Amino acid sequence: MNLLYFSMISGFLALIVVIFLVKGILKKDTGNEKMIEISGYIEEGAMAFLKKEYSYLVVFIIVIALAIIMFLNFKTAVAFVVGALFSIVAGYIGMRIAVKSNVRTTEAAKHGIREALAVAFSGGTVMGLCVVGLGIIGLGFFSIIFDLNAEYITGFGLGASSIALFARVGGGIYTKAADVGADLVGKVEAGIPEDDPRNPAVIADNVGDNVGDVAGMGADLFESYVGSIISAITLGSVLVGEWGINIVIFPLVLSSIGILASLIGIIFVKAYKGDNPQKALNLGSTISGVIVLVVGFIVCNMLMGSYELFLPVIAGLIVGLIIGKVTEYYTSADYKPVKFIANESKTGPATNIIAGLSVGMKSTVIPILLIVIGIIISFFAIGGGSNTSLGLYGIALSAVGMLSTTAITIAVDAYGPISDNAGGIAEMCELDKNIREITDKLDSVGNTTAAIGKGFAIGSAALTALALFASYSQTVNLQTINLLDPLTLVGVLIGGMLPFLFAALTMQSVGKAATEMVEEVRRQFREKEGILKGTEKPDYSKCVEISTHAALKEMILPGILAIAVPLIVGMLLGTEALGGLIGGGVVTGVMLAIMMSNSGGAWDNAKKYIETGINGGKGSVAHKAGVVGDTVGDPFKDTSGPSMNILIKLMTIVSVVFAPVIAKYGGVLIQYLIK
Repeated sequence: MNLLYFSMISGFLALIVVIFLVKGILKKDTGNEKMIEISGYIEEGAMAFLKKEYSYLVVFIIVIALAIIMFLNFKTAVAFVVGALFSIVAGYIGMRIAVKSNVRTTEAAKHGIREALAVAFSGGTVMGLCVVGLGIIGLGFFSIIFDLNAEYITGFGLGASSIALFARVGGGIYTKAADVGADLVGKVEAGIPEDDPRNPAVIADNVGDNVGDVAGMGADLFESYVGSIISAITLGSVLVGEWGINIVIFPLVLSSIGILASLIGIIFVKAYKGDNPQKALNLGSTISGVIVLVVGFIVCNMLMGSYELFLPVIAGLIVGLIIGKVTEYYTSADYKPVKFIANESKTGPATNIIAGLSVGMKSTVIPILLIVIGIIISFFAIGGGSNTSLGLYGIALSAVGMLSTTAITIAVDAYGPISDNAGGIAEMCELDKNIREITDKLDSVGNTTAAIGKGFAIGSAALTALALFASYSQTVNLQTINLLDPLTLVGVLIGGMLPFLFAALTMQSVGKAATEMVEEVRRQFREKEGILKGTEKPDYSKCVEISTHAALKEMILPGILAIAVPLIVGMLLGTEALGGLIGGGVVTGVMLAIMMSNSGGAWDNAKKYIETGINGGKGSVAHKAGVVGDTVGDPFKDTSGPSMNILIKLMTIVSVVFAPVIAKYGGVLIQYLIK
């Protein structure tokens, strides 16, 4: 049990570092009055959305907690509430500091790229450390008070997953409604630059960067981080008789090592003296990974008396790293796929869309093969061929290994939207061009790190969902799934359909909200002619209100579906049909997540690549096609694609938490038909 206290100490250490980082950020200069005013609009919009969203979620938390008490037990309900609240707190603190960091990054850019990188990265680091700190503290605490009883601890994961879904979907709808509206009217129709202060949707667009890419992304990885550890604890508990209690504790210890390794990596990023932000971020991430490998290997031998149990961890880390690089290949303008889309744009939007879709579909191949290789290595390397339970535990460990450096992964990812906001503030305040060039360079690196982060999130989601699926099968004593059984096939088909329905609903939500945004921007341009002349101020608040209302309204149905459908299928058709549903959902969900995220990222960077002067540059046929492709890709990469991760994990964790009820009462429809 002393090792559980060690894991909690590492979490508190992460939060202590957060306090020092926040103090350091708030001491930085905020620039002139105009910069303070613009950043104030962004902060006000972001916090207003969070407060409204959380007021909705409080009702949801209470309802689900009461349902858990009614059908399961009080302890699981307590863990659920704390998991949900910790996810909310991490998102709130992370985004609060992100909107404080943007203007300070702009001001720091006046002194050079290293100074700007330091502020933006510190802001992102706050989000990363809050996620892992609160995650490991919560899991360590409940492991101690519940004596490592996975039945109760899973409630913490359900709380994290529930909030993550609403944060990702709500944040994604918000940011893309504003982004699409701002681009279609501002860039395409009015011909004004991105982040031009004359665009009424520009503040909502900048708010959306924080809502979707900081709070939403943080909640996503908080869920994966917690879910992977819970699945390893659940599967490890089956092996205690053979391996001892340390096999249950090891995932928490490994995650604690990851926190300490990330802290060291963060120090290296902040100490970097060069002018290449990509090298600085890569250096920190690489050092963190190497430390986890070396120290984790030694600790595994000490705790378990076997180096073989560390092989899945190595596999998980390497697979996560390579998936990130593959994602970079398909979404960076330095490589052929994005250049191919840019070249196809010369003949208009249709060929741009065709090229982007083909790139996204092709990009599923290597990540899936890597995940397959990781699963095979993790399962068989520790004796899964002769001991299925041990092999499944290995798959869970690979997910823990992949997510062990989550703190620095989120820090690198969240730094991107802060830099993007900094560039927006520089543009709106009409600062010197060299300042915008610095923020643009940081933002460009941020686009790449964001794409890598999405690839990492998808890979970790696949492994986490598979590990949680194994936990479900253990709980309901499901040894095999027979695809020749019509009920199982029904479950597979329903599960395979759900990600498509989920994608359709979220895309449709963005479309409806964007249409409303477009009409509002057009109205303001039409009724206030002074806006485009620069003599009249746009009504930013109306656009913020449109995004906020649309996001909160449209996130409800997808969220309810993800929770209700697994329960309905399990109760009506039984445990095996629910197993089929999870399997079908994971397969199509992972494919759609990779395809949509990479297509969207490739379209975005193809447009930026054209804007550098390629194929006629700005204003050309290729550029107009690129803007259309980027507009289609926005909800792909920032709403529907990332939401798939949470959908497959939430369906699985819901099944795990309610497995005892489904095992006891499930299949009522079939029992009725048999009678």
